[in-house]
Amino acid sequence: MAKLFYFYGTTRLYDRKELKIMNFLEEKIVKEGVVKEGNILKVDSFLNHQMDVKLFKQMGEEFKKRFADKPINKILTVEASGIGIACIVAECFDVPVVFAKKSKSVNIDGEVYNAEVESFTHKCKNQVLVSKKFLNTDDHILIIDDFLANGCALQGLISIVSQAGGTVEGIGIAIEKGFQQGGKIIRNLGFQLESLAIVESMDASDGSVVFREQA
Repeated sequence: MAKLFYFYGTTRLYDRKELKIMNFLEEKIVKEGVVKEGNILKVDSFLNHQMDVKLFKQMGEEFKKRFADKPINKILTVEASGIGIACIVAECFDVPVVFAKKSKSVNIDGEVYNAEVESFTHKCKNQVLVSKKFLNTDDHILIIDDFLANGCALQGLISIVSQAGGTVEGIGIAIEKGFQQGGKIIRNLGFQLESLAIVESMDASDGSVVFREQA
């Protein structure tokens, strides 16, 4: 049986032969993603373990289009899986990347901005930090990450930008779990949140994925 998926708000069911109706990331998810129990979407073959750089380039170009009117001068993400995407996005914008570290090391000297974030995947809390040398009041930040679930990581990064006196111009996410509250929370805070694929639901019993239809 073919892996089945459909778009939220429609009644039609599609199979892999009709991938033309999806965007490039949704297509990749259907082809290579694996749905596991506990609302886990495994995409380590192309996103967060082995990385498909050509796919990342497409993502970077798409984010550049969606935030073309923003005066972005820096990309911010959190280690570790957001770094690869953020670097390609930064290349598209021709700006540097800063990533929040999950532990202080001897490589970080001086004062830092910090925030506590909770990981949905790893079921733990971390203090993330950024050296004060790399964020300031003149920065117009685009936050980039691979997944959005409960929104805790994004809220932590937003807090760090706020501590620095900078401006969050937008947030770009590869895959949003639309059935969790993170996207709603971030949008309600007034930020422009652009997710390239929004998963409404998944079923591990048959590998099906429901995508939210986007304009």
